[in-house]
Amino acid sequence: MNQLKYFFLTLMLAIPLFVEAQVTTEPELPVASQSVTITFNSAEESRLGYYTGDLYAHTGVFIEDSTGWQHVIGDWGVNAEQPQLTHLGSGIYELEITPNINSFYSVKEGEKVLRMAFVFRKENPTQHSDQTDDLFVNVYEEGLVVNISQPTDGRILPLEQPVTVSASSSQEADLTLFLNQTLLAENTGTQISANYTFVESGNYWLIAEAVADEETDRDSVSVYIREVTVAESKPAAYRKGINYPDDTSAALVLWAPQKEFVFVLGDFNNWQPASEFQMKKDGNFFWLEIPNLEAGKEYAFQYLIDGEIRIADPYTEKILDPWNDQYIESETYPDLMAYPEGKTEGIASVLQPGQEEFNWQVIDFQPPAKEKMVIYELLIRDFTEEHSYKAVREKLDYLEDLNINVLELMPVNEFEGNESWGYNPSFYFAPDKYYGPKNELKKLIDECHQRGIAVVIDMVLNHSYGQSPFVQMYMDNWTITPDNPWYNEMSNFDNPNLRWGYDFNHESEATKELVDSVNSFWMNEYKIDGFRFDFTKGFSNTPYSESSWGSEYDAARIANLKRMTDEIKSRKEDAIVIFEHLAYNSEEKELADHGILMWGNMHGRYLQAARGNVLESDLSEAIYSERNWNGPNLVSYPESHDEQRIMYQIKLDGFSSGDYNIKNQQTALDRIELNALFHLLLPGPKMIWQFGERGYDLSINRCEDGIGNDCRLDPKPPYWHYLNNSNRTDLFRVMAKLNHLKQTYPVFSSTDFQHDLSGTVKSYVYADENNYVLAVGNFGIEEEETEITFPTTGKWHRFFTKDSVQIENTIQLLTLAPGEYRLYSTQKLAQPDISTENAAKKFQKENISIYPNPAEDVVTVSSEKPIFKIEIYSVSGKLMKQMNKPGSQLKVSIGDYTSGIYFVHIFQGKNRITKKLVVK
Repeated sequence: MNQLKYFFLTLMLAIPLFVEAQVTTEPELPVASQSVTITFNSAEESRLGYYTGDLYAHTGVFIEDSTGWQHVIGDWGVNAEQPQLTHLGSGIYELEITPNINSFYSVKEGEKVLRMAFVFRKENPTQHSDQTDDLFVNVYEEGLVVNISQPTDGRILPLEQPVTVSASSSQEADLTLFLNQTLLAENTGTQISANYTFVESGNYWLIAEAVADEETDRDSVSVYIREVTVAESKPAAYRKGINYPDDTSAALVLWAPQKEFVFVLGDFNNWQPASEFQMKKDGNFFWLEIPNLEAGKEYAFQYLIDGEIRIADPYTEKILDPWNDQYIESETYPDLMAYPEGKTEGIASVLQPGQEEFNWQVIDFQPPAKEKMVIYELLIRDFTEEHSYKAVREKLDYLEDLNINVLELMPVNEFEGNESWGYNPSFYFAPDKYYGPKNELKKLIDECHQRGIAVVIDMVLNHSYGQSPFVQMYMDNWTITPDNPWYNEMSNFDNPNLRWGYDFNHESEATKELVDSVNSFWMNEYKIDGFRFDFTKGFSNTPYSESSWGSEYDAARIANLKRMTDEIKSRKEDAIVIFEHLAYNSEEKELADHGILMWGNMHGRYLQAARGNVLESDLSEAIYSERNWNGPNLVSYPESHDEQRIMYQIKLDGFSSGDYNIKNQQTALDRIELNALFHLLLPGPKMIWQFGERGYDLSINRCEDGIGNDCRLDPKPPYWHYLNNSNRTDLFRVMAKLNHLKQTYPVFSSTDFQHDLSGTVKSYVYADENNYVLAVGNFGIEEEETEITFPTTGKWHRFFTKDSVQIENTIQLLTLAPGEYRLYSTQKLAQPDISTENAAKKFQKENISIYPNPAEDVVTVSSEKPIFKIEIYSVSGKLMKQMNKPGSQLKVSIGDYTSGIYFVHIFQGKNRITKKLVVK
């Protein structure tokens, strides 16, 4: 066998990677023992776009027989440690690797450098677009080296068009070019090229050979010659995305106007282009049927568009992420499919024919009336240490005890990264895997419905980020091109505080169709009950200046939002539609009167009320009628995910007078109770932000490590141990009781409502045909004597003290201590049975022992009643151990625990009792 034939056969076993050079080097073929100059043009192939500011290099090398980056210089983001590039002008930068590659990277003797790796970043990167992708430069052997520069590896080329093949060598040599084993050209020198026209489709290898001084070197690239795209009508039943004609096939449909050809690459064809996987074309649709798949098996795949753009299916319900999946724990997502490492790059989509249908227990859930809604806004990432759909489901007893009836989940569709609030969306039809498998989300929703709790998901349709295939299909240097059917080239907001990612063009018919598809999908596939839409002020192309917050009346925006809402209601008549709009009242009123629930940010007023700053605590705008709205469509709230925790703030700067000091934790918790009475029972839907019911008092800016205080988006610990504090559980019980009253008694839905919410002493009165209710509270920091008018005389019941008073005269002079609140009613309001996980009274009722305590190696949990499960949690809320072994005496090994405090949950029947354990 001759050498060339042997070399060609070994190539057939190789897997080509589609990589394009984004930097140039001098010399063209660098070697490790020499210096090299790296030149980077920011305006070409760069996420940075045209850039002229300071750039730094995060850089390392790949070493033979090692994985990943090695010998990385400095730490990410530390400008003093990492090399700075020299700006040559016009967005072109230079980096000198000197005196040689080995010395620059401190390569050890005996190590062989295969390539250099770079990420060029801005001085203070804060987002994805502030840095390049990973860039690589091959490092060659000493001596004779030949390299094919054109075409690049993995290119897809057309039939019957001339192709230029070029190669260069590191020194004078006899050069030859081959197409497979056919000679194309030969000469002597350092450069060689040839032109060739392919007349048959298929895979080809282009090979360059250099011979000098009895030394031979070769280089090769793989190209695929495609056939002309077949024009054929797709079956009418095939929708965009992934279709399953039967349990062993898939039909893929991609809508891609102005694109020429598309290949499907995946596990079913070893990620190689082939004629049978070139998609057919029907107008702006590309489609392909893939037969002979295995039922129930997952297959990863991508679309390769025009030979250059690789994307996952925009409508996929599952993605594989090469950067972030590795950090998803198996406990969260068991048996997660591995990314096809070495076969492709970028995010891949997943198809799975023959999936089992989810067995819904509730198929016709009806959401509560808006007058009775208590919405609980929840971020799955921070609700439990496990950050999973499953963990939230396992905490539904807690939410049910709180008597909420709408669970609002912050974004759960795929977003960039793992630990995010979710407002950087990338895939709109795929639940984020960092929270678990999609069926766990379905279980959570189904279980909520079984408990009478509606589920609303936060949907972000103002913008997407760069991982979205809708973005990637039409962009140049990470900038939206004019032909993108879904996005504006630039945001209509000049205010940088209102610009995120890539801005949807809501005037586009393609965007309207996408919006309707997204909403319909989640209502049908996941049976969600509605949406909270983020930043709905962005739903038009009306330009707003740098000083504007986009709150002015915008008829085009209103038309778009009404259209979307009407489409939702046409699919699900009782769907809950909530807007975070926060515009001027002229526009908010029109949308509210259209039946849309509108967020009403009352954080500032409730904060001042809790602080004791009565001059700035007018709560009147929490009432829809004060805004001249026709109905109770105002979702007013003291806190949402966007605001500082009131409890945190008032412990810092609450007012005081004499012995009354709001900075005191107990007093601060009492002030939150007072706020709750003047929040939850006001007309219309109300919202609680996660853990407001327990007086959560960690700053929104607290860093994950607990050291810094400038980390707004960092994860925050759930602090479930707060429920061991009876003062905090008192707050929980007050809010749970108020939620119960709102949902149980018609009087709290009455439109006969009077209020005085502006002064030191605030009050309101409800009336219906069967009952009167009067609430009064002193928001000052000193005792107040106030005149209150009761709507009728007779016997009045006091809800919180569980007694009654006889009112002989409707005008009463009441004396209220600072922070004191009262709730009166003519009908006796029943006291609901409220429990928390760790109610202190349960400790006294159950004869449970933990010994020794403190302990070192083994602890015994003993009880007169049978124990069927034990859970041990750290103070940060991390589950350390779970035992499901029934018995009345259980021994638990704790030898590997660090010293500190732990909480032991003991399950007996329906009861859960918590004890504190000290580990020495």
